[in-house]
Amino acid sequence: MSKTIRIAAALLIDPRGHTLLVRKRGTQAFMQPGGKIEAGEAPVAALARELFEELGLRIDEAQAGYLGNFSAPAANEPGFEVVCELFRVDTAETVVPAAEIEEALWVDAEAAERLVLAPLTRDLILPLYRGV
Repeated sequence: MSKTIRIAAALLIDPRGHTLLVRKRGTQAFMQPGGKIEAGEAPVAALARELFEELGLRIDEAQAGYLGNFSAPAANEPGFEVVCELFRVDTAETVVPAAEIEEALWVDAEAAERLVLAPLTRDLILPLYRGV
């Protein structure tokens, strides 16, 4: 059995320069919105599908800028590693938590430091966000 979870995630940036972090129902850690890439699905297509399912957000796939491939221990599945295809998406749209998302927060880098964060978000994505 594979111990890797392949996901596509968004570094969503609003007009104020804040980024969106989400927390799934029944969990503690905040992370980037996104989700698992299905078999045969392009990462950017998975991202668009997940953002719509989880937040009601429709994105233009052509406007999603690829930031790279990152990996870290999974926040909610002990013993698993998450391998993430990360995209930057700029949006002024309102997001509404849906599906398994319990909470969604627009934060700046300083506010993000006060939250419980998934390892991928804390160690790799937030340092990248600070540099944006």
